[in-house]
Amino acid sequence: MSDDKTKTDAEDRRSVAGGEPYEVAYFAKKHGLTHDQVHALIKKVGNERTVLDAAAEKMKLDRSSVSPLTS
Repeated sequence: MSDDKTKTDAEDRRSVAGGEPYEVAYFAKKHGLTHDQVHALIKKVGNERTVLDAAAEKMKLDRSSVSPLTS
């Protein structure tokens, strides 16, 4: 189902429409993720924006805590 662009109230902004490339692109850029990572997050936690923001931040923290092996 495509995003209804006539709905611009708070109800529409509470979720990320995974089927809308511009919403996925915005979310990916905002959090430094790839489109595939955004789609995986939506599949894992749903499309509620606050939950996705928290999951994306956790993903960034998890990535930063992993240090490369040194010889």
